[in-house]
Amino acid sequence: MRFVSRPSALRGSMIGSAIGFSLAFAAMQPAGAAEGVSVFADPSKIAAIGGSITEIVYALGEEKHLVARDSSSLYPKAVRELPDVGYMRQLSPEGVLSVNPTGILALHGSGPKETVDVLKKTSVQFIEVPDRYDHEGILDKIRIVGKALGADAKAEALAKQVDARLKAAEKQTASIKERKRVLFVLSMQGGKIMAAGSDTAANGIVELAGGANAIEGFSGYKQLSDEAIITARPDVILMMSNAGPPVSDDEVFGNPSIASTPAGTARKLIRIDGAYLLGFGPRTADAIHDLAVSLYGAQVTD
Repeated sequence: MRFVSRPSALRGSMIGSAIGFSLAFAAMQPAGAAEGVSVFADPSKIAAIGGSITEIVYALGEEKHLVARDSSSLYPKAVRELPDVGYMRQLSPEGVLSVNPTGILALHGSGPKETVDVLKKTSVQFIEVPDRYDHEGILDKIRIVGKALGADAKAEALAKQVDARLKAAEKQTASIKERKRVLFVLSMQGGKIMAAGSDTAANGIVELAGGANAIEGFSGYKQLSDEAIITARPDVILMMSNAGPPVSDDEVFGNPSIASTPAGTARKLIRIDGAYLLGFGPRTADAIHDLAVSLYGAQVTD
């Protein structure tokens, strides 16, 4: 197979049009890794960078601390009333500091690096939250956000609730023996398929929902050759909705390489809201369930 990579800036731009998903694979931290994480000295005016971070703050009932959010933070709806300091991967120091925050709570992968370096050198406390695309990673994220805001007890209670829901969602497909091969298509610009490999939110959610990533051999999001798509033989195409210019079903299945796969023959395409599907936050258990039902229908157990 031959995989061709597009420039990282372009890749980040494509992903960013939908949500603040971290494509960089964060360093693995064990469960309960919130121990020793920084706490805001003054949490009265926090700028939240990253959709899942903002969701967690609201789920903890600590939204009173927020004075701003980035453009990937769209849920819950109330967050849209906060000032928008820009997209999490295209931040400017001036934009973030314009809201006079006492602290910045940012998802790993926020950038560009030059901006983050400047922000870390200011007097405003900067706390970075790791982003891992698995069950324990979500729980760690909740604990870290809670600790940063001085809401450890609330965070532990939320983590336990989310843990139970994730276990229940994952159990629904435990008995399925023939796993669907899923090709996550990030974009189709110019008829070229950019798809998800390992170490991505897409790969993580597919596996949690009982599927198998049809693409192997690389990490991140890369442009695929026609041969690679045909060889992957996906059973299902998975795409984000509400993520930039829409791509019609006819355009997807009109692609010759996709048309040659089992997914193309069956015209099997699943579309799910990007922030909901790939956010890896409090709603991920629901996203796992919805994707599993879309993949397996009546085979999914309650």
